[in-house]
Amino acid sequence: MMTANVLDVRNLSVSFHTDDSVFKAVDNVSLQVNKGEIVGLVGESGCGKSVTSLSILKLVPSPPGKIDAGQVFFKGRNLLDLDAGQLRRIRGKSISMIFQEPLSALSPLQRIGQQLVEALRLHSDITHKAAWALAEQWLEKVKIPAAKERMFAYPFQLSGGMQQRVMIAMAMMLDPDLIIADEPTTALDVTIQARIFSLIKEMHLEKTSILLITHDMGVIWEMCDRVVVMYASRIAEEASRDEIFVKPAHPYTRGLLNSIPKLTGERDRLQAIPGQVPSPFNYPSGCHFRDRCPHAFDKCAAENPPLKDLGNGHRAACWIADKLIHKKYVSG
Repeated sequence: MMTANVLDVRNLSVSFHTDDSVFKAVDNVSLQVNKGEIVGLVGESGCGKSVTSLSILKLVPSPPGKIDAGQVFFKGRNLLDLDAGQLRRIRGKSISMIFQEPLSALSPLQRIGQQLVEALRLHSDITHKAAWALAEQWLEKVKIPAAKERMFAYPFQLSGGMQQRVMIAMAMMLDPDLIIADEPTTALDVTIQARIFSLIKEMHLEKTSILLITHDMGVIWEMCDRVVVMYASRIAEEASRDEIFVKPAHPYTRGLLNSIPKLTGERDRLQAIPGQVPSPFNYPSGCHFRDRCPHAFDKCAAENPPLKDLGNGHRAACWIADKLIHKKYVSG
């Protein structure tokens, strides 16, 4: 695999301004996606995964959102320095995004076929007839039944799962350099999920890079080369998939892995992470995870732990990461 960065997010911070106060949704986040690589961004709801992904293409609604600091390099260009016209030429063609809520991205006033054809003709030199045929082929690829008829349907006439499949087809059909997939199969049944992930892997083999946002560790295991774990606006840990599953070095990552159901035949209760995700208006001082951490001590409250380099590209933001990485762990 080539190691040239396609995406390089550096020290990204994003805040939201409300009538009463300001809260930081993304706090000094850095991550990279290399050419041909699938990187999983994982964490509980509200940790900042989706805001991070929207910020890459400057899609955070402003107001109330504001990108406070950072750089987002795509193939060497800082996307945060580009104007709206320059970004429009990149969105969809070079970087495609599969949104978590398809109705937020599909126009309710245009038929499905019109929207797919418009995207194809906007970014490529293709006739309307050829674009229509190609769009119909992609609907068939993502397993939309009666694809020819669905081309004439409006989004509201499709189920949520079908709408999501249309979004996936739209994101993949232009052969982008990078796909940002935000929970791309949430609304789909397991059979269709398997087909979609198979398509994504085909794109991956063709050297398309993928940033896959999910809360499902099973998807991470099946799909990803490398994993970035987020908790309460910050990066908690980053490593190869195998390192994350075999040698997790952050207590939060270990908690996520312990909560995976294990096929042991036993009827033990799942191990839940104690406590609740803190409100972004009231994060704990120091380490954001300390109120839920079984290993917390005084320093955790006094200082925010930096991402510690543990070797082989493995980093963890924990004062005792070098001890936890050597503590025996067997995932399910």
